[in-house]
Amino acid sequence: MKRTSALLTSVLDIRTWFSNVEQHATEGVNKILIGNKCDWEDRRVVSTERGQQLADELGIPFLEVSAKSNINVEKAFYSLAGDIKKRIIDTAKTDSSAQGGVDVGAQGTGSGFGGGKCC
Repeated sequence: MKRTSALLTSVLDIRTWFSNVEQHATEGVNKILIGNKCDWEDRRVVSTERGQQLADELGIPFLEVSAKSNINVEKAFYSLAGDIKKRIIDTAKTDSSAQGGVDVGAQGTGSGFGGGKCC
């Protein structure tokens, strides 16, 4: 009964935290669900399957990590960092095309410096 209660509390806490992030963070902020201390099998409250299921419901990636045993710590960091980088690049591309930016590679026909058209 104690583990069932802890499981429900953990899942409810995650849902609450996720809701708070969605409500208060910048739109499109990157999120990842991390199951901590995955090396403590005898004290586990949330199964890997339940963690993955919850992450799938929330639409976010899931990883189990252990800082003590150095399991997936770098993978979690690089996964989130890669997602952030991709979002920033995608946002920059969208913003520049939406603003009708200048194509610096376009060839002009005027008589400006280098044969290109200026101003």
